[in-house]
Parts: sequence; structure tokens; C-alpha cells
Amino acid sequence: MHSKLLNTLALAALHLLWSGTSLAEPSLDQALDGFDEAVAAPASSVDEALGGFEDAAPAPASTATPQQADSPWRLSGATLLSASWSYAHKAPASGETDHRGLSRLRGKLNLELDGQLNETWRTHATGYAFYDAAYAINGRSGYTDEFIASMEREAELGEAFVQGRVHSALDLKLGRQIVVWGKSDSLRVTDVINPLDNREPGMVDIEDLRLPLTMARADYYLGEWSFTALAIPEIRFNKNPALGSDFYPYTTPLPREITPSDGGGNTEYAFAASGLFSGWDLSLYWARLYDDTPHAVMVGGAPQLQHSRLTMGGLAANVALGNWLVKGETARFSGIEYSGSTSAYTRNDIMLGTDYSGFADTTLSLEVVNRSIGDYDTALHNAGIAEEEWQTAARYQGDFMHARLHLIALFSAYGKQLDEGGFTRLSAAYDLADALSLTGGIISYRGGDKFPFAAIADNDRIFAELKYSF
Repeated sequence: MHSKLLNTLALAALHLLWSGTSLAEPSLDQALDGFDEAVAAPASSVDEALGGFEDAAPAPASTATPQQADSPWRLSGATLLSASWSYAHKAPASGETDHRGLSRLRGKLNLELDGQLNETWRTHATGYAFYDAAYAINGRSGYTDEFIASMEREAELGEAFVQGRVHSALDLKLGRQIVVWGKSDSLRVTDVINPLDNREPGMVDIEDLRLPLTMARADYYLGEWSFTALAIPEIRFNKNPALGSDFYPYTTPLPREITPSDGGGNTEYAFAASGLFSGWDLSLYWARLYDDTPHAVMVGGAPQLQHSRLTMGGLAANVALGNWLVKGETARFSGIEYSGSTSAYTRNDIMLGTDYSGFADTTLSLEVVNRSIGDYDTALHNAGIAEEEWQTAARYQGDFMHARLHLIALFSAYGKQLDEGGFTRLSAAYDLADALSLTGGIISYRGGDKFPFAAIADNDRIFAELKYSF
């Protein structure tokens, strides 16, 4: 009942903003794209909304306090305790995992180290570790080994790089990095560099979704333009739900996935040119990389998952018009391969969106993506892959009580009529103190013809998180 009420209210609100079009994309990883995109803080002015691109020049050493000024190193981080409760699952069949009730009780430690090596070079490193006690409480024997290995505990190095200026107009950055392309806050078109953590769609903020990659990055500045070149030897793909997860949409294990070796001829490359002008900006992109979504092929009579080598060309732009920010992205992908076909295809993606900030401490956003496969044929039709798909995301964000209370409502749906599956997430975060915050909310999933929503429609959750930063 609660799930249906949330979806009905969200759908009604969206139809007030939107009168007919929406967006989407084929396959598991793509179907989960944008679920957990965090909401960017509203810009307080046009300058902030258009205030630069990915990573600018190296940041100077912090001088916030005398203690920090005396040391070139700074260690910071956060401890988090998060919990979620699954309230919509039905009793499982015999032999199936019971996902009802407590689905997360996780303690997590995030660490961040910054160091100023000299006047022009700095270093930055992040990492995290977590342990989830929910599975021990519920009984570990009730879960698959793959699910326990994926979700019970994890420790990983995040971004870790050195960055510096080698010339008055040239910066260099080496190590594990996250590179954000495009203008969309909730949907991906040109944001293709880093893979995503899709294990729990809708439950994780964007800064925890993108997975860093080892790369070399060079930025050259010329007037209003910056030019970026990337060489990425580390080959890494999305983290997807494990066998036994309530987000795993299959009934049997997937075939073996082949990951290309790092470096050499498998190195990925990308280039960007970004211009910042009065009231608008423009970015041009090109990338030669592997598809994060694998396709199935037969090798020696057995199925195998492989990743295609893609070429992407695209552009993105923002235009500020008073309280409105109009944004758009487009990209053309070539070399895409799908399960059930032996051909390679092209795909054209287009995103249009707008942000409105005319109300005090409030931002309203609407984004729509269309993805269309070129040279669509009978093989794709027989494999159940649609020629054209749509996805829509609508978002409300407001700050109250002198910016201590933060409310977010996010609606994401697939299909022209918003009826092929999606989710609604409502959350509230309250700053208990300068370093202590409490977040709570609810997420409701909707079933539909778009894979994999029929399989995850009962995954509705109530969630909460207590965070202490230091």
C-alpha cells in the first residue's frame, strides 16, 4: 500500500512537469544506471552553476587552521552506521534466500589523506572499509556464498594520485582517479569513463558509485578552453548484484565473464575540450574504451560474457537563463554488441534537461534521455532488445532550518509513458552538529517490462544513516 501510494504521488507530480516524453537503455548495467545518482547541491548563482569543469588546477595546501598550515599533510574521514529494512518482500519459496526484514546493518570507515609535496605538486588518497552485521544476525547460512563475499565486508583503495603543474598551462595527474563528464545530475550519456557500483541501486550516493581507475591525465589551458587527455591502462567494469541478492534478476548463475588484461593494446583513451563562456559552457568528448555491459557469446560450445571495444563521440552544454539552467548532452557509440546477435551496432543517445532555482533554497530538475539503436534488425528484435528506449528523472531538493535540514525527492522511470519500471526515493538529512548528521528515507521500486524491474519490484526499503565526520 505504501509503495503504491508513493509511486502514484510521484507519477502525478511528474505529469505536472512533463507532458509526454521520457527515457531508457538496454541490459542489466544500463537498466540500473542513474538509480543511485546523488543529487548535487543547488547552485547559488549562475557563476557557481557554470563554475568550471572536471578538475581544474591543483588545489593549494589548506590554511584553515595554524595546525594545518604547519603541516603539509591532512588526514580526514568519516564513520558511518547505516541500516535498511525490506518491508515488501513476500515469503520465499523453499531453498530461496529470505530477504525480508533487516537488509543492512553496516559500519563503515572512510579515510582521506591530502599532502602538499611542494609549491606545485600535491597528493590525494582515499579508502574505505565496511562490515555488515545484518547477515550474521539473520544467519549467514541463509545466503549464497557469492552474496556474502560481495556484501558482508569490503576494503578498497579509492582515488590515489599525485597532481602537479609541469608548465604554466599544463597540469599532470597520475594514479587512480574519477573523471566526471557531462551535465546531467541523474542520467548518464557522456559520463562514460568510470564504471559504477550497481550492487544496491538507489541506496548509495554518487560519490560512492563511480569506481576509480588508474590513469594518466594531462590538462592544457588556453584562454577560455581546457583540453584533457586520458590514458587508462586499468581495465575495470561495473560491480553488479551477486547471485543470491534480491537485486540479482536471474534464476541461474551467469556465464564466466572475461576481463581483458590491463595495459598494452587494451589501454583505454579519452579526450575532452571544454570552454567556459559568459552564461554558457560547452564540452566536446571522444573516447575509445570497453563497454561496461558484457554480451554473451558461444566459445567452444559454452556461453561466455565478453566486453566490446567501443568508440564514443559526444558533446554537452549548459545555458543559464535567469533562474533556469538548460542542459543537454548527445553521444554516438559505435561497436556495441548484444547477446543474441553477431553484428556490431551504433547507438545515439540524447539528453535534454533543465534546473529551476527560482524558489529560495530549492532546486527543481527534470532530465530526459532517448537511446536509439542504429541499423536495428530482426536479430535484436528476437533477442527482446528494443530499438528505442526512454528514461526520465525528476528531482526536488530543498534546504530548511537555516540549511540544517535537507529534503530530496527523486523519481526515475523508463518508457515513454513512464510505465516500464523505475523507482521513487524520498529522503531527509538533518545536521545534528557540525560534524554529525542523520539521514533517513524510503525507496520504492516499480515493476515493468523494462529488464530487470519485474524481478526487483518488491525490493522496497526504509533506510537510515548516522554519519560523523572528522
